Amino acid sequence: MSGHRWWLQTCRIFLPALLLTALSGCSSALTKIETWDGEPAIALSAATLKAPSVIHVSRVNGRSMTNYLMDDLALDYALLPGENEVVFTYKTIWAKSGVVNNGESKVHVIESKPQVVRFEASPNAIYRFEFAKPKTRRQAEDALPEFSAAIVGSDGQALARSSNWSGIDKTQVAGTPLTLDKGSDDGEALSNSEDVSPLNRLKSVWETASEEEKKAFLRWAFE
Repeated sequence: MSGHRWWLQTCRIFLPALLLTALSGCSSALTKIETWDGEPAIALSAATLKAPSVIHVSRVNGRSMTNYLMDDLALDYALLPGENEVVFTYKTIWAKSGVVNNGESKVHVIESKPQVVRFEASPNAIYRFEFAKPKTRRQAEDALPEFSAAIVGSDGQALARSSNWSGIDKTQVAGTPLTLDKGSDDGEALSNSEDVSPLNRLKSVWETASEEEKKAFLRWAFE
């Protein structure tokens, strides 16, 4: 029995430390995300883009990024040296004041339209997002229509500023950008100066559709 008690006491002492070590390892693995496929040689000199919890990166160079369950997770993105295109949204959450009805959300969610920023990344450099930080929900709502974020280097200089994303990745169709034609029966239609497959057009539209629009499309498709 004395040996059994000694074993239990030892586990109580060292188990929390082991758990903390494991969680620390998981956290570091989660917060550094590679943005390329394969194992390119220049990955050894990858740059780092630091994204705070309110910036949600969805695509880098046309490649979809993982959506984590925790929205308030600050992440680092490893970027290959050279031209990079980053698509993201800005999202803040504000607690509601007063009584909240049963089933009603307890927070206000303020989210920007998808933004895109393009900049030249230098080997081993570190970059971050810089943007106005509202102190109140009203300030956040008022600033949302004109929201823009800059990419800033370690010297504090801004390299580029984001703008609203059209839904088309610069690298998506082998250097041939898609455009929007006005005046069709549906209001807008995708066109291109060169041939683009219907599948690529559907993919580009699907990426920009809201959840309600996707559900409506699926209902129509399976009727």
